[in-house]
Formats: sequence, structure tokens, C-alpha cells
Amino acid sequence: MEALAAVAREPHTEFSLETITIDEPKTGEVLVEIEAVGICHTDLAARDGALPTALPAVLGHEGCGFVRAVGDDVTKVAAGDRVAITFNSCGTCPSCTTGAPSYCHQFMHLAYDGVREDGTGPLSTTDGESLTGLFFGQSSFATYSLAFERNVVKVPADVPAELLAPLGCGIQTGAGAVMRSLDCRPGSAILVAGAGSVGLAAVMGAVVQGCTTIIAVEPHQSRRDLALELGATHVLDPAAGPLAEQVRAIIPAGVDYAIDTSGVPAVIESLVGAMTFHGKIGLIGVPADPAASVPLNIINSLAMGLTITGIIEGDSVPDEFIPELVELYKAGKFPLDKLVTTFPFAKINDAIDAQHRGEVLKPVLLHD
Repeated sequence: MEALAAVAREPHTEFSLETITIDEPKTGEVLVEIEAVGICHTDLAARDGALPTALPAVLGHEGCGFVRAVGDDVTKVAAGDRVAITFNSCGTCPSCTTGAPSYCHQFMHLAYDGVREDGTGPLSTTDGESLTGLFFGQSSFATYSLAFERNVVKVPADVPAELLAPLGCGIQTGAGAVMRSLDCRPGSAILVAGAGSVGLAAVMGAVVQGCTTIIAVEPHQSRRDLALELGATHVLDPAAGPLAEQVRAIIPAGVDYAIDTSGVPAVIESLVGAMTFHGKIGLIGVPADPAASVPLNIINSLAMGLTITGIIEGDSVPDEFIPELVELYKAGKFPLDKLVTTFPFAKINDAIDAQHRGEVLKPVLLHD
């Protein structure tokens, strides 16, 4: 069948809107008509060559829409069901079988290579040029997406699509970092570095968890203001002085938890100085330099009993966590609508430009 897609053809260039051809769903596959799709930093990193996805490609990995057809052996969803689409996983490796699908041993292959187990890809141009698809198991920068039974999650009809779509990656990553990965305890203190959509989702997750002190550090005043609106108890401007000193002026013993969404080594190093004994630091942000490293004083880290952990997709089990976030939103406890700005799908390049200028936090593309 044919669909309209935003195709990434060259690094650091605009997406082009093109008519493409999509295979009908095969065994275990699900065809979804896309209502909305979020734009994530990872999409742009893949376009620009920071991730191993071959161009030309159809990217997009925060889709939401209605199932239009299913392949053989699909039982979880049926035509007509509304779904959010998330990251794919194999379902059989040691991580998947122990409830940790975001650490699937096949994650890199399933997210970036764009081929099925038989080596075929489902996308091409109308004149037969092969396109890399199945990005994160979906490639949802299009009017239709071919996904898999494992990475679609049923969602209710009474929540706007533009709020459901970002749950597939960015929002579940930030919230999950607090609610799953670090499992922050009630009454604790947390520091969130970066108040973009992922960091603000972490702030909202900290409120849900009952953290008493929630500190967001962010250079942009508007984002600091929004962090306070969403439940942060304190906000810091990194230009106002050394971060550790600013944090300890609020809580002298240091924070129990910290999350980095920046990927900046100097920021991560500063988090270490803001921690209390037995503190835990979660790393979400992807550095611009893949070889980036952080100096660490081993003696101090040992003496304080610090834990530093990488976090992928917020340690989410999507079939459980996405419905939980939806229910929290419906109950007024997770106001993710304050993060989202919508654009028509055809304005994808305008949406990306607006995000780069800092005018929007989470751009979401809507189809007519």
C-alpha cells in the first residue's frame, strides 16, 4: 500500500515529504494508521549520522494511531484498536524474559537496522528505491506505520493522540527513570539536570513518587518556570554558580537521587558533588561525542557508596507503564499536556526548527 512519509535522505538536511510503499503485515506485524507522532532527539541523531541507521530512511518512533490490519499469529490487538507504538524487543533474550525489555540483547539491531529476521525491509519509494524502515520497530514519520505485536500498546479513545504519542519513548524515559529505574522513595530529594521534555517528565514522576525536594537545573528561565509549575520545589540556573554549592545551599547533606538528561560530561561530574551518601545517579542524556567520558574520584565514590547507572527507556515494560501514565494523566497527576505543542505533519521541518530555537518542548505532528 502507499503512504505519505517524511524521508531523511542526507545528514543535517530537511526531511522530504514523499509517497512511499509499505508491505502488508507479515507474521507478528501490525499495520497502524498514524494519528500523531512525537519528534525526539533520537530521530535527529539518526538522521545526522550519530546512530547506525542507513539513509535514506523513514524515522519516527513515538507513533499513535489505529490498527488497520494484523499479520498471522497476532492476538494482542485487532483491527480498530487504538495503540501507542513504543520500542521493539525480541521477547526471548535473558533481558526480555526477566522483565527488562529496554535492555533487549537485540536492541541495537531492532532499533536501527531496519530489517526483519529474514533480512527484508518493508519500505520503498514508488519507483522501487529501498528505504530503511522499522526504526525502533515502527518508522512512524508517515501516515501508516508497520510495527510489531510486541511494541504496540492499547490506549484509550478518550485521550488526545498528541498526548499518547510521546509516551512511546521520551516521556516514559523521563518518568520511568524516577518511577522505575531509580524507584525514588517518598520523602527523598532528587536533582534533575535539564528541563526539556524528558527532564520535566522526570520532575512529574518525582511528584508522583512523593519526593519532598525536587530540584531542576536548567539554563532557560521559561523552562525553570514550567518546572516549578509541574511540581519542582526549587529551580537552579547553572550560570549562577557551581551546581554542588547551589544544591547544598538547599539541602546541605546533598540529594538522594540525580538524573542527567544533558549528556554533558561537566554536568554529570557536577552531579557527583551534589550527592549524599549512598546516592544514585541515572544517566539518560546521550553525549554529542560518543567517546565522551567523565572523571570520577574513585575513593570518594567508594566512601560515599554512590551508584551511577545508565537508563534506557526508563526501565519500562511498556504494556504496564504506558497505561499507568495514561491513568495518572486522566487523574490530573501527570499533566503532560503542558509539554506538548502540535504541528501539522507537513510542517515537520518547521517543528524541528521551533524546537531548536527553544520555542517548544515537545513537538508532536498531527495528520489531518
